[in-house]
Amino acid sequence: MPDSPEPVGTGGAAAAPSDTGKRKISAGRNLPAAIGVGVSLGAMIVAILFFASHLWVPLVAIAIAAATWEVVKRFRAAGTNLELWPMLIGGQAMIWLSWPLGTEGVLAAFVATVLVAIVWRLLGHRHTAAPNSFTRDISTSVFVLAWVPLFATFGAMLVLPDNRGPQRVAALIILVVCSDVGGYAAGVLFGKHPMVPAISPKKSWEGFAGSMVAGAIGAVLVLKFLLDVNPVWGLLLGPVVVITATLGDLLESQVKRDLGIKDMGTLLPGHGGLMDRLDSLLPSAVVVWAALTALMPA
Repeated sequence: MPDSPEPVGTGGAAAAPSDTGKRKISAGRNLPAAIGVGVSLGAMIVAILFFASHLWVPLVAIAIAAATWEVVKRFRAAGTNLELWPMLIGGQAMIWLSWPLGTEGVLAAFVATVLVAIVWRLLGHRHTAAPNSFTRDISTSVFVLAWVPLFATFGAMLVLPDNRGPQRVAALIILVVCSDVGGYAAGVLFGKHPMVPAISPKKSWEGFAGSMVAGAIGAVLVLKFLLDVNPVWGLLLGPVVVITATLGDLLESQVKRDLGIKDMGTLLPGHGGLMDRLDSLLPSAVVVWAALTALMPA
């Protein structure tokens, strides 16, 4: 989600009141463009999920290729030598092997990609890399591979079972949106106590509480009416997704602060880059996949 000075985000909220007692609220972005892009993306996802669900995995693959490129580009600009091609190809291998092989294929592709990245970095830049940078570069490579393509594979795998695959993906998106909207509304109306001001000054504990309430209500409704699962489980699933979505948002905010940037990219007008839209979804996809795999066995 977009970083400060924007109040939008999972658990997001306006900043704490100033000494004058007046709270300053600013969208910090081109709202008409952001709304237009958001509606367009939402319509495309709905159309694919319910009319051409076989295109979901290719869509995830394309999005993750672009997101990986954004992140690698930003790290390289900051002086970290990430190997673009091994990470792009390895990320695609993780997503596409999840289709026929499931988690076993994902794990094999992830490990193979790490090994290739190590060898590529070791041999390809042994004379040109900065001194004492090998461990830093490989550690960052493993982090990015887990953060972007590995987490994304769980979002791709949600659609694969015959047991309401498109509805499972829709559940993930709805729960994260509920968390985001609940956090924004509560934060704007009641936000006074900053949550983690050193990372994201616009987030408040009041906004986080709003996310929790909206997430729990959304999960109960989704499980009952969309997935035909005992809605009581929503009281657990909703808050867990809120936590993972919030942590995903904060994680990207911290990375951007470390890199000294506001957005990961400029691909989406009013939003920034793809990673600025995927930050909350990626870790939440792991949780939703695990929960629904347990609650809806194939």
